[in-house]
Amino acid sequence: AVKVDGAKPEGLGPDRIPIWGHDYDGDVRAPLAFSVLLVGGPYDGQTPQESLSRRRIFVCHPKQVVSGISRTTSDETACATKIVTTLARRAYRRSVTPEDVQTLLGFYKEGRANAGFDAGIRSALERLLVSPDFLFRIEADPANVKPGVPYRLSDVELASRLSFFLWSSIPDDELLDLAIRGKLSDAKTLDLQVRRMLADQRARTALVQNFLSQWLQVRNVWLLTPDASRQYPWFDDNLRTAFRREVELLFEAIMRQDRSVLDLLTADFTFVDERLAKHYGIPGVYGSQFRRVAVTEEARKGLLGKGAVLAVTSNADRTSPVVRGKWILDNLQGMPPPSPPANVPPLSDSAGTEPKSMREQMAAHRANPVCASCHKLMDPIGLALENFDAIGRWRTKDAAGPIDASGDLLEGTHVDGVVQLREALLKRPDVFVGTFTEKLMTYALERGVDAPDMPTVRSIVRDVGQRNYKFSTLVLGIVKSPAFQMRLKAEASDSGLKAAQSVPKRLDGVSLR
Repeated sequence: AVKVDGAKPEGLGPDRIPIWGHDYDGDVRAPLAFSVLLVGGPYDGQTPQESLSRRRIFVCHPKQVVSGISRTTSDETACATKIVTTLARRAYRRSVTPEDVQTLLGFYKEGRANAGFDAGIRSALERLLVSPDFLFRIEADPANVKPGVPYRLSDVELASRLSFFLWSSIPDDELLDLAIRGKLSDAKTLDLQVRRMLADQRARTALVQNFLSQWLQVRNVWLLTPDASRQYPWFDDNLRTAFRREVELLFEAIMRQDRSVLDLLTADFTFVDERLAKHYGIPGVYGSQFRRVAVTEEARKGLLGKGAVLAVTSNADRTSPVVRGKWILDNLQGMPPPSPPANVPPLSDSAGTEPKSMREQMAAHRANPVCASCHKLMDPIGLALENFDAIGRWRTKDAAGPIDASGDLLEGTHVDGVVQLREALLKRPDVFVGTFTEKLMTYALERGVDAPDMPTVRSIVRDVGQRNYKFSTLVLGIVKSPAFQMRLKAEASDSGLKAAQSVPKRLDGVSLR
């Protein structure tokens, strides 16, 4: 056999997961990782003459004479009119007026004169994409409505609200056709459309990627910087990605199967790949493909046992009972604690002394009267999760010894660990479902939910409670609520923020969602 310097064993996996960002240092026994991947080409590529996007735009083509060379101006104008009318109807999400068509045709004619039919359509499309009717959602107040008086949205406006809520995009042809014909006012038709849209992949994609990521803050996994040099050397981008994907797939399964939203807390199944399965200690999972597995450990069931939640509520080098407690109060219980006062002293550590448990450090912190009032709300909740380390691994002891995860919640319930904490939360299912409703309603309305909206929230929770808290029933409750289907005309004397109710909202996923 010939020995080659720098040779690497082929076909053998590393004995541990590579650390992201580490370059190969020449040691054939060291774990391997990609440092740079460059993709070049294609070179001398040809623009395709036909594509899916072109078929969506060019709903017709001008008639050609027998020679296939020349076209009549009338044929081209008629086809251009049909194309811009179709595009404008989709983009403006309403019926198209003659003024809309003439404006776009003016740009078409200018482009056509310079470089041909396709260039004319391109010019009209460029004009359409900068139109306020496309860039903004315009909900115009009817002329006969008095200031300060609520009124019902038109069916076309309702269709846009509905599609941006469930799909984060414009209405499709079926929804828009019904809206233009005035059919969405019918409760049965609206019900069927909501269920159709929830069953569509666009709803699962939009609600998971937009609503879920913001509600649970799992998108913050990309901001995680665990102490990889000492405490968590195996933390890498693969695990970071798996954390988020697991929660997304769980939420999507509850949507797709129309399960109870309480399953977010109690689900006895999850989705893992080999990397995440090893992290959780789940045997028999191989490969990078995510698959559904049963959760046999009570501590891992539901959101409270998910690595994404546990990691984004921790510090880089340790857990944070305060952050975890605050996260649960805010996102699962709808009881955000007050903001901390100014000049709060930092949490003392154990540097240079005998190691202290997190409970001992928190007790010393609460000795300060300025801190005690808020910490009695958050600390018992966060300490109940202390068996999970800063990246969600299960443990029974830390540097200071065995972990004590017991405590008394504010209402007096004694809990000892994550399982009893979850049971305490489920004793009041209306609290969790009410909080979930508020979060989803905020997303749907694209504004904060305040005191006048709370009767609607409570009504929705009562109704879905009679239907086992099914996801679709909750969504339908929001869609059929007055808050979703009605607007309030601003007072004529109002200015500033109140007058902004009549200003169209930007269609920007970051600013709206």
